[in-house]
Amino acid sequence: MKLIRVADAAQAGKVAAEIIAQKIKSCPDCVLGLATGSTPIETYNNLVQMYRQESVDFFRVRAVNLDEYIGLGAEHDQSYAWFMRQYLFDHVNIDPANTYIPNGLETDSDKECRRYDAVIESLGGIDLQLLGIGPNGHIGFNEPADTFAKGTHRVDLTEATIAANSRFFESIDQVPKQAYSMGIQNIMHARQLLMVATGENKARAVRDAFRGAITPWVPASVLQLHPDFTLIADEAALSLVLDKL
Repeated sequence: MKLIRVADAAQAGKVAAEIIAQKIKSCPDCVLGLATGSTPIETYNNLVQMYRQESVDFFRVRAVNLDEYIGLGAEHDQSYAWFMRQYLFDHVNIDPANTYIPNGLETDSDKECRRYDAVIESLGGIDLQLLGIGPNGHIGFNEPADTFAKGTHRVDLTEATIAANSRFFESIDQVPKQAYSMGIQNIMHARQLLMVATGENKARAVRDAFRGAITPWVPASVLQLHPDFTLIADEAALSLVLDKL
């Protein structure tokens, strides 16, 4: 595991964008695994700025997203498909045909999970996967559980995750209760993993994931086993790790 300490979320987003841009430059048709939520917004803002400065080209990039809410279509303003268009896809020259996100309106979950796993396989796997971490240690929507989920699967979101995501909705009652998510195996098969963690509210998750045992009750703890994993974190997120990793 490689740790990059940063001052704040703004610097974290800049550093993460530079790493992603370098991957694109070295492999123009790379497959990027992308994340949503508040954490990657700074990263995407920096990537858009770099594109406008002509320092990175997305024309041949392929992108697969970690997850999508079940019950929300791609045009819903709280769907992750909409999020990706708002913060990245509509502002760079990526081909929409090369962007892949689970279909939140597919009611046959087994069919959709098989389809999405097949998409990832058809692309040759993920070259670089961007991750955040939830306060309970989840990655993607892999919630604490008895076992690690392997492939794409339907997830019943925990109350903690629903509460955390309610800030994006008018009320907590509007937050979807289920999602499609890549599994731990999908994530761990990515050739390079990059996580951004900032803020005091992520400190416990960072401590439990990277200074504790590897357990499905802290899904991010499995990342300790990945051969090319980088954590970008600020001092607030590292505040409970006494030896600073």
